[in-house]
Amino acid sequence: MDKQKELAKLLLLVKSELRTLGLWQTQTPSAEALASTEPFAVDRMSFVQWLQFVFLPRMYQLIETGSPLPDNCSIAPMAEESFKADDRIDPVSGAALVAHLRGIDELLSQC
Repeated sequence: MDKQKELAKLLLLVKSELRTLGLWQTQTPSAEALASTEPFAVDRMSFVQWLQFVFLPRMYQLIETGSPLPDNCSIAPMAEESFKADDRIDPVSGAALVAHLRGIDELLSQC
């Protein structure tokens, strides 16, 4: 399977897991929050919001336009750290989401 198809599959798994965990949001963050220049928009939104409203759309856009994919990714460690502080996600329920994110990290970081 090519890298873009594999990434699309993993992105769908992330989206599905966010919904399963009850973390999918219907209200988009403010334009100000979305304009954050901090890594993972930590100054303006939660990691889960960043996943849904920044990361997923950007990755889908790269796939749809055939643009080059990033050649390095390290989202799973950030997820693990942010989940420690998020009462909605315990290590057991968040494990599948972290595993999907680790799959994205591995896929995009392959040489």
